[in-house]
Amino acid sequence: MQTFLIVVGIILLIAILMYNNLIAKKNQVNNIFASLDAMLKKRYDLLPNLVASVQEYTSHEKTTLEQITALRAQASNTTQNTHETISLDADFSKLLGTLMLSVENYPELKANENFSHLQHTLNELEEQISAARRAYNQSVTDFNNALEMFPTNMMARFMRLEHKALFEIPKSERNTVDVKKLFKH
Repeated sequence: MQTFLIVVGIILLIAILMYNNLIAKKNQVNNIFASLDAMLKKRYDLLPNLVASVQEYTSHEKTTLEQITALRAQASNTTQNTHETISLDADFSKLLGTLMLSVENYPELKANENFSHLQHTLNELEEQISAARRAYNQSVTDFNNALEMFPTNMMARFMRLEHKALFEIPKSERNTVDVKKLFKH
């Protein structure tokens, strides 16, 4: 009887440890995503200011500003899920690249102190977002591994935990940059 109680106690302890481990991993993913979401919000707020600065020098950025405004409104929607946030981030990154290419045509804009400050702040923020994406992806990978590996996969199924999505680079941004093309105007 004593051996039976020890075996049951060990099994119960293992189940509790697996449960707590899965909950910790799930909460870590959520915490890192929330931090990343806050940085993305900061970027959504900063980008329209950058576009407004560019508009002082050029009028063809109106479409970019309209797209950014639409994406910003979409980002303000608090009911979006992880997949929608990841997709929105990809769209924002693409617009940012378009905007920065436009800036190259206006040397007097690049010399403007306000614009330089905004651009520096945005570059800093982009580096922080990149680091947060890496941390998020690592956390998601750890979580997803726990969902698939034995014996935690059984506990995960019992808890009805589901895989989380990774931040991935859109296929269009995976192409090698043609540096020659960048210098031809």
